[in-house]
Amino acid sequence: MKTPRIPLILALLLSFPALAARAQTLAVRGETVYTMAGGPLKDGVVLVKDGKIEKVGPAAQVPVPEGYRTLTAKVVTPGLIDAHTVVGLSGYLNQPQDQNQLEGSAPVQPELRALDAYDARERLIEWLRGFGVTTLNTGHAPGALVPGQTMLVKTLGDTVEAVVVRPTSAICVTLGEGGVARGGSPGTRAKTVAVLRAELLRAQDYAAKQQPAKSDDARDAKGGKDGKPAAAAPTPPARDLKMEALAGALRGEVPLLVTAHRATDIANALRVAKEFPTLRVILDGASEAYLMVSEIRAAGVPVVLHPTMMRADGEAENLSMETAATLRRAGIPVALQSGFEGYVPKTRVVLFEAAVAAAYGLSFEEALATITRDAAKILGVDDRVGTLEAGKDADLALYDGDPFEYTTHCTGTVVNGRVASEVVR
Repeated sequence: MKTPRIPLILALLLSFPALAARAQTLAVRGETVYTMAGGPLKDGVVLVKDGKIEKVGPAAQVPVPEGYRTLTAKVVTPGLIDAHTVVGLSGYLNQPQDQNQLEGSAPVQPELRALDAYDARERLIEWLRGFGVTTLNTGHAPGALVPGQTMLVKTLGDTVEAVVVRPTSAICVTLGEGGVARGGSPGTRAKTVAVLRAELLRAQDYAAKQQPAKSDDARDAKGGKDGKPAAAAPTPPARDLKMEALAGALRGEVPLLVTAHRATDIANALRVAKEFPTLRVILDGASEAYLMVSEIRAAGVPVVLHPTMMRADGEAENLSMETAATLRRAGIPVALQSGFEGYVPKTRVVLFEAAVAAAYGLSFEEALATITRDAAKILGVDDRVGTLEAGKDADLALYDGDPFEYTTHCTGTVVNGRVASEVVR
């Protein structure tokens, strides 16, 4: 009598989750492990299980369980975070069909979702992952007053649903030259701020009208007061996606990522933030932030600084390589970004940006923090990424030397516990 095949197949299917879990058990060992949650560990070990960090510590205290695959490196860091990029919307071909980072039909379009334009298979994502980048805050580029949204994604996965961490991480705003329409409205700096202010006021009014009736009004609608007929409840306005997006920002649910390079534009951004105190504002670019240190610090606003290797022309003509160090010394949270690169290869690499910042005033660990721990805090995902701690996402970058040395290679990248790239030397 033949053994039935169905039970055997069923047993294999039921055991698949266990097999998958074993496939994700890793031990990452580094001569130096920068956890960014404390001091660096010499001969450190990071245990990974089911996509999360299981345990971190010195090798003498963290034995590697049997069956764990071991990866080794000279230096291990948290996976790198690019705090503002357009990768996945802007593609490597630099052709119209893969350039979705800017919609020019209207100046104010906060309803445009990065989620709807992101290409998870874009080759630039794989390229960045090869340098240890595991998380992107990506979306619409500066070039309109409110060009759209950004989202947070991981750099490994074939679909946007597979990689998304937060579908809406910010609403982009561009003040200054980038927000001025050529031959249209808004045509001046004053007009850009006036239009932004007017749209926020409209969103306030829209949100107020969308609120459910107060309890007293609800009772009136049922039976009225003093025997008088109840007044008809006001009809809320029809849904408006633009107003819904801005109303979310006014409720503090999503920050405004305000690109402003000139000191005058930074001042305008801070002024708007003061007028609408429920807004959460993150300054972006901020080439002349060193001229506004006291004002930025007083406002309690973090900065996603321009790429250190950005061209020093136009609005960024007065940028300083030392701005990251200047802001950090003042106690202002700072992250670095790759930004928007209009020419091929269409993106910079935050690893290199942090290396330059380290050469201009930041210590090694301060520079590393701008693309790990501090970037995660500014973006509001420090509960998941940015440091190597038990329970957090298993995102790691492995290097064969000092990550900020040009001759160093990224020898491995782990995203959500999966070995996403590996170089065997």
